[in-house]
Amino acid sequence: MIVHDEVLAARAPWARVVRAGETLRVVDLGGNQAVDCLLYDAADPVHRYSAADTIVGQRNIFLVEGTQLLSNEGVPMMTITATTCAYHDTIGGACSRESNTLRYGHHTAHQHACVDNFLHAAAPFGLGKRDLVSNINWFMNVPVGDDGMLGIVDGISAPGLSLDVRAEIDVLVLISNCPQINNPCNGFDPTPVQLQVIAAP
Repeated sequence: MIVHDEVLAARAPWARVVRAGETLRVVDLGGNQAVDCLLYDAADPVHRYSAADTIVGQRNIFLVEGTQLLSNEGVPMMTITATTCAYHDTIGGACSRESNTLRYGHHTAHQHACVDNFLHAAAPFGLGKRDLVSNINWFMNVPVGDDGMLGIVDGISAPGLSLDVRAEIDVLVLISNCPQINNPCNGFDPTPVQLQVIAAP
């Protein structure tokens, strides 16, 4: 049973507590849209998603079906139970006004960024900038070259591709439907995504 269903506008923030056993489904409606995501233990947000622990735990830099998303205490927070996109990123980080300026020039300093979205979504829960950590980028393609360099390149998603992540504990989920227009992560054209919360079986 679907207990929550909405279309999140391009560039917009979102926050919700997903209860243990519930599944969050993210659908890439237009294709090639990056969806930045942060996870916090809803009972104690000092425990939060850890990209490093997740990578070490699964011995893979990419997030795939079956990946357990681990906290900074090594506790499973959510599990990817299904995905029709080959893999997802957790090393590319979130765009900010500062990184936009550094990468693309001072003329981008005014542009909205994922960090802005995360701060907006986090504020009602008493979280701020010091609480932001390395994030997940659903549908984003960040290959690693033989020389160890990261690339932000055209996405591997397509219209209608989706993923399901099941909460193992009560999880505060923050999402930034990425507003980036300076690199190919959104095909230079941010689009809406669908977010559904499905009740536990």
